[in-house]
Amino acid sequence: MAPKKSLKRSLGMWAIVGLGLGYMTPTVVFDTFGIVSTETGGLVPMAYLVATVVMFFTALSYGKMVAVFPAAGSAYTYTRETMHPGLGFVVGWAALLDYLLLPVVNALLIRIYMEALFPDVPGWIWVVLYVALITGINLRSMTSTSKVTSTLVVFEIALIVAFVALAAIQLSNGMGQGTIFSTAPLFNDGIKAAAILTGATVVCFSFIGFDAITMYSEEAKDPKTMPRAILLTLGIGGGIFFLAAWFGQSVFPTVDQFLVTDDTLPEMALYVGGQVFQLLFLAGAFAATIASGLSSHASVSRLLFVMGRNGVLRPAKLFAYVHPTFRTPVFTVALVGVVSLLAITPSLELVASMINFGALIAFTFVNLSVIAYFVVRKKRYRTPKDVFHYLVLPLIGAGMTGVLWAFLHPEALTFGLIWTGAGVVYLAVLTKGFRLKVADFVLEEETADVGVTADIEVSADIDDRDRPTSGVPVLAGAAPTQAHDKE
Repeated sequence: MAPKKSLKRSLGMWAIVGLGLGYMTPTVVFDTFGIVSTETGGLVPMAYLVATVVMFFTALSYGKMVAVFPAAGSAYTYTRETMHPGLGFVVGWAALLDYLLLPVVNALLIRIYMEALFPDVPGWIWVVLYVALITGINLRSMTSTSKVTSTLVVFEIALIVAFVALAAIQLSNGMGQGTIFSTAPLFNDGIKAAAILTGATVVCFSFIGFDAITMYSEEAKDPKTMPRAILLTLGIGGGIFFLAAWFGQSVFPTVDQFLVTDDTLPEMALYVGGQVFQLLFLAGAFAATIASGLSSHASVSRLLFVMGRNGVLRPAKLFAYVHPTFRTPVFTVALVGVVSLLAITPSLELVASMINFGALIAFTFVNLSVIAYFVVRKKRYRTPKDVFHYLVLPLIGAGMTGVLWAFLHPEALTFGLIWTGAGVVYLAVLTKGFRLKVADFVLEEETADVGVTADIEVSADIDDRDRPTSGVPVLAGAAPTQAHDKE
């Protein structure tokens, strides 16, 4: 019999990668192409290349931490366990901003697509129907979610390949740069580092997903596959973004021909492949949005579940409730569905501008968690190899993320700081003016199925010295268990 608070271990490595790619929404490169091209002066591929390099160092840190703490919760869990429970809560609260808003963005996109196709139908109807569908699938099981998401991801990637092929044909016919092998998409006479970094900050939004799959750690059939899944998701997703951006920029050196630069996907498809391909590509974008909706909805519900299980979201027993049959966190799944209904009224630009704040908070603290755990706690700094892996690499990751911080849009920074401040106030109330310890709020009946870290061999860099000892449990207040879900 599975533990009361455990989730069902049903996801293989490629199912997790599929969820991550679905979350990343590969077709978003075409939606934001006009915005990023204007921002960078026609160097969209360079912005994606810079963002991919930044994310690579952070992905290495995610892989190290998920190997030691194979539990849902991502940056929240890592900061909580390696630094301080209170700081972990603040990081988790900040990360909630992008995790909660991404399902809203997907619902908004669906509303926009459907309003364009059926202008006489009120937009709220499409939002309600979409949210009901996504919530229902997530309530049922993660297996259903991953299968639907993987199917939709395959469909959208096939259409991106078709776009690249059609773009290559148009280039050979003299369109745009007139050649595939031009260096113009990466360099030009007016290149400005500040513009590229601003563009990289914008496209950072596209990469939210490779990190979110750490939320599925407690549902992975084999937790040791998680570091590999993280790097695969980033590598495949970054490769798709770069390739699509390269051909898009080659065919469209400027945005002068676009009537609408805020969402260039429909026009790019039309100019490259005609009306039939435009309809197919819009269908792919629709599928991508649903796939991202399924994955993002599942991820944030897991973060809310873990924060409830740790007692910092009230009523804790409701947030930590797992359905006895479905083995899914039904309350948090339903709650995310309710929040997604906000897509009925706001604009896409308003919501999207707020997302990167929480993501950059999470990325920064995951890198710092590696240093706090391996260098400070485990004293892994006595050899050049340890210094390189546990100090130099995460410092590079944190530093690069810090550079992106400097180019964050002012509106996103302002709203993010307000949101984080609200979290600090909530924490102060919860702890009665910080007099109570956050770790004391863990549910007494906590028996999460987080696996046995001592039995997991992920890489040569993670050994028994790096496993949480009895004094540092995988989840504060929870004793590690060897009972894996065999279902």
